[in-house]
Amino acid sequence: MKPVETLAPGEIVNFLNKCWMTHDGMWFYHCLREFGIAKTNQLNKAAITSLAPVEINRIKKVLGFGKIETFEDFQTFCEGAFGLLVSDFMGGRMSFPEKNVFHWEFAPQKSFAYRGMQTLGVVDEYECGVIYRLACWFDSLKVQYTIDPPVEKCMMPAKGICAGDFRLHLK
Repeated sequence: MKPVETLAPGEIVNFLNKCWMTHDGMWFYHCLREFGIAKTNQLNKAAITSLAPVEINRIKKVLGFGKIETFEDFQTFCEGAFGLLVSDFMGGRMSFPEKNVFHWEFAPQKSFAYRGMQTLGVVDEYECGVIYRLACWFDSLKVQYTIDPPVEKCMMPAKGICAGDFRLHLK
């Protein structure tokens, strides 16, 4: 057996994220079975909305981060947050291609959420919780933005890719 102390930080992040995503997926699955996709989408968004401020405060605390006032603050914060909460198995990439632009992209057919919804047979009706969660984070950070393209349902079935930009309104 490997002692916990010998695990690399990336191994720990990946392990904890897989556990958390499995719980999230099982929660979604059981809600879907009990209530159907429309109510499950509604409950998922309600959970994300209430989770985001708690999550943001915890991330700020663990990273020792204060107020976000500039794009540089925002970028530094997001890079730290993603280092804690985003793993390779999720299939996504986030970047900052220019000032006040946060870009997300999931490789074709690689998004963990897409694959999960496809397995459950509801991908065409799934309202994207991933981009919604990011929006709730940014709302919790009091960062103004627009989303291009607007995201409601999963983009993967119609476009074969999930990608877009948050256009931020920061100094």
